[in-house]
Amino acid sequence: MSDANSPQDWNALAERVACHVDNYLNGLEAVARGDGGTHTVPLLLLEVSQVILAGAQLGASADVILPDNWEPEIGDDPDLDAVRTGLAERLGDLDEYVEVFDPYKDTEPTSYRLSDDLVDVASDLVHGLRHYNQDRPLEALWWWQYSYFNHWGNHAGASLRALHAFVANDRLAVAQEAAVAQ
Repeated sequence: MSDANSPQDWNALAERVACHVDNYLNGLEAVARGDGGTHTVPLLLLEVSQVILAGAQLGASADVILPDNWEPEIGDDPDLDAVRTGLAERLGDLDEYVEVFDPYKDTEPTSYRLSDDLVDVASDLVHGLRHYNQDRPLEALWWWQYSYFNHWGNHAGASLRALHAFVANDRLAVAQEAAVAQ
């Protein structure tokens, strides 16, 4: 960016992030409905990877500072429990995984649920999207950036590792079976 604080640059970044957020939310809802079929986990891996790209863009940007240093009220965010439940049903036994959430502070692995993490990410993202859709791109960026560092970035990263591990183990097991069969 030429001037990281110019309104044009912020608006362009907000537009890019909003696109990633829309795609993530739509993809998550589709998978929760069962539209992913046997490709549920690889599709979730793709959705999380793409939204992490948006997070990386936010992380590489200058700090977004609101002029009045406050976030306007936008009301209650939508209830995402149906998405959480749908994901848990689709994931089954794969829903639970173990993670060291902060490798610099945690010393013990902790059990997590992909369905919870994926919806926690969605909840943070939809909050910012509501600002964006009300023509407040700076507030949207501020929320997305703040919550990326504070919350959804960790959940997205942990989810990515769990989803990647499953897909990699599944594909490598097939490759090993094929090699043994030859």
